[in-house]
Amino acid sequence: MKNELIIRKCKKCGAMVKVLEDCNCDDCGIKCCGETMEVLKPNTEECAVEKHLPTYEKVEDEIFVKVNHVMEKEHYIEWISLVKENLEYTVKLYPEQNAEARFKYIPGSTIYAYCNKHGLWKTDVE
Repeated sequence: MKNELIIRKCKKCGAMVKVLEDCNCDDCGIKCCGETMEVLKPNTEECAVEKHLPTYEKVEDEIFVKVNHVMEKEHYIEWISLVKENLEYTVKLYPEQNAEARFKYIPGSTIYAYCNKHGLWKTDVE
């Protein structure tokens, strides 16, 4: 799929991997801790008090991406990525810093944000 970011996560240890091309065979897939890692499906609508959807503002030839979310040790946005077909840019985030990133403005791209408690979220760039 165009602009698709495939992330698999281990249910036991929490390890995450980015998949360049996923397998569609039965009883196959990337394993961790002896189990097949689950594919994270991105949410696109807010349904909680916490905000998770990445928002952006175009400033000249860049976009300023922000997730209006707490950034505490136990609950924070771990990373933000911008994906467009064969391009991907990722900014890793840490507790107590702002959930923000700057990327080149690429119309038709997709922004992903990952919350350590509530999973993967995405917004399309117009």
